[in-house]
Amino acid sequence: QVQLVESGGGLVQAGGSLRLSCAASGSIFSISAMGWYRQAPGKQRELVAAITSGGSTNYADSVKGRFTISRDNAKNTVSLQMNSLKPEETAVYYCNADIIRVVTLRRNVYWGQGTQVTVSS
Repeated sequence: QVQLVESGGGLVQAGGSLRLSCAASGSIFSISAMGWYRQAPGKQRELVAAITSGGSTNYADSVKGRFTISRDNAKNTVSLQMNSLKPEETAVYYCNADIIRVVTLRRNVYWGQGTQVTVSS
Protein backbone atom coordinates (compact mmCIF):
# COMPACT_ATOMS: atom_id res chain seq x y z
CA GLN A 1 0.00 0.00 0.00
CA VAL A 2 1.03 3.59 -0.62
CA GLN A 3 -0.34 6.62 1.19
CA LEU A 4 0.08 10.35 0.70
CA VAL A 5 -0.86 12.49 3.66
CA GLU A 6 -1.08 16.26 3.42
CA SER A 7 -0.92 18.80 6.21
CA GLY A 8 -0.70 22.53 6.65
CA GLY A 9 -3.90 23.87 5.19
CA GLY A 10 -6.06 26.39 6.96
CA LEU A 11 -7.47 29.89 6.97
CA VAL A 12 -5.30 32.87 6.13
CA GLN A 13 -5.92 36.49 5.23
CA ALA A 14 -5.19 37.78 1.76
CA GLY A 15 -1.50 38.52 1.43
CA GLY A 16 -0.60 35.92 4.02
CA SER A 17 1.41 32.72 3.78
CA LEU A 18 0.89 29.02 4.31
CA ARG A 19 3.12 26.02 3.96
CA LEU A 20 1.71 22.69 2.84
CA SER A 21 3.50 19.42 3.39
CA CYS A 22 2.92 15.94 2.04
CA ALA A 23 4.50 12.68 3.12
CA ALA A 24 4.44 9.51 1.05
CA SER A 25 4.69 6.20 2.85
CA GLY A 26 4.30 2.51 2.20
CA SER A 27 5.85 0.07 -0.22
CA ILE A 28 7.78 2.65 -2.23
CA PHE A 29 10.69 1.76 -4.47
CA SER A 30 11.13 5.20 -5.99
CA ILE A 31 9.30 8.44 -6.64
CA SER A 32 9.78 10.44 -9.79
CA ALA A 33 7.64 13.56 -10.02
CA MET A 34 5.73 15.01 -7.08
CA GLY A 35 3.34 17.88 -7.25
CA TRP A 36 0.52 19.97 -5.90
CA TYR A 37 -2.84 20.49 -7.53
CA ARG A 38 -5.85 22.49 -6.40
CA GLN A 39 -9.54 22.40 -7.03
CA ALA A 40 -11.87 25.26 -6.27
CA PRO A 41 -15.65 24.76 -6.02
CA GLY A 42 -17.16 24.36 -9.46
CA LYS A 43 -13.79 24.30 -11.18
CA GLN A 44 -11.49 21.66 -12.59
CA ARG A 45 -8.46 20.45 -10.71
CA GLU A 46 -5.38 22.33 -11.88
CA LEU A 47 -1.65 21.95 -11.51
CA VAL A 48 -0.07 24.39 -9.09
CA ALA A 49 3.52 23.16 -9.04
CA ALA A 50 5.55 20.05 -9.70
CA ILE A 51 9.09 18.88 -9.00
CA THR A 52 11.15 16.00 -10.33
CA SER A 53 13.45 13.81 -8.29
CA GLY A 54 16.32 15.84 -9.67
CA GLY A 55 14.83 19.09 -8.46
CA SER A 56 13.50 20.53 -11.70
CA THR A 57 10.36 22.56 -11.05
CA ASN A 58 7.32 23.66 -12.97
CA TYR A 59 4.79 26.25 -11.81
CA ALA A 60 1.43 27.49 -12.98
CA ASP A 61 1.87 30.99 -14.38
CA SER A 62 -0.49 32.39 -11.74
CA VAL A 63 1.76 31.35 -8.84
CA LYS A 64 5.23 32.01 -10.25
CA GLY A 65 7.24 34.19 -7.92
CA ARG A 66 4.92 33.58 -4.97
CA PHE A 67 4.91 29.80 -4.45
CA THR A 68 7.91 27.53 -3.98
CA ILE A 69 7.85 23.75 -4.22
CA SER A 70 10.55 21.64 -2.60
CA ARG A 71 11.10 18.00 -1.74
CA ASP A 72 13.18 15.76 0.46
CA ASN A 73 13.93 12.59 -1.47
CA ALA A 74 15.27 10.80 1.57
CA LYS A 75 12.03 11.38 3.48
CA ASN A 76 9.66 11.09 0.51
CA THR A 77 8.14 14.46 1.28
CA VAL A 78 7.13 17.44 -0.80
CA SER A 79 6.26 20.91 0.44
CA LEU A 80 4.65 24.00 -1.01
CA GLN A 81 5.43 27.42 0.43
CA MET A 82 2.66 29.81 -0.56
CA ASN A 83 3.18 33.55 -0.13
CA SER A 84 1.02 36.55 -0.99
CA LEU A 85 -2.08 34.39 -1.13
CA LYS A 86 -5.18 35.67 -2.90
CA PRO A 87 -8.85 34.97 -2.13
CA GLU A 88 -9.30 33.33 -5.52
CA GLU A 89 -6.76 30.71 -4.47
CA THR A 90 -9.19 29.28 -1.98
CA ALA A 91 -9.41 25.60 -2.85
CA VAL A 92 -8.69 22.07 -1.76
CA TYR A 93 -5.02 21.40 -2.41
CA TYR A 94 -3.96 17.87 -3.33
CA CYS A 95 -0.56 16.24 -3.22
CA ASN A 96 0.36 13.96 -6.11
CA ALA A 97 3.23 11.55 -6.66
CA ASP A 98 4.39 9.25 -9.45
CA ILE A 99 5.52 6.14 -7.55
CA ILE A 100 7.10 2.83 -8.41
CA ARG A 101 6.25 0.21 -5.82
CA VAL A 102 8.62 -2.36 -4.41
CA VAL A 103 8.33 -6.01 -5.44
CA THR A 104 5.87 -5.40 -8.30
CA LEU A 105 7.78 -2.37 -9.70
CA ARG A 106 4.44 -1.10 -10.93
CA ARG A 107 4.20 2.61 -11.56
CA ASN A 108 1.12 4.54 -10.56
CA VAL A 109 0.10 8.06 -9.74
CA TYR A 110 -1.14 8.48 -6.20
CA TRP A 111 -3.14 11.28 -4.61
CA GLY A 112 -3.53 12.57 -1.11
CA GLN A 113 -6.89 13.22 0.47
CA GLY A 114 -6.60 16.97 0.07
CA THR A 115 -6.25 19.86 2.48
CA GLN A 116 -8.44 22.95 2.52
CA VAL A 117 -6.86 26.35 2.00
CA THR A 118 -9.14 29.32 2.57
CA VAL A 119 -7.94 32.85 1.85
CA SER A 120 -10.15 35.58 3.26
CA SER A 121 -10.37 39.04 1.75
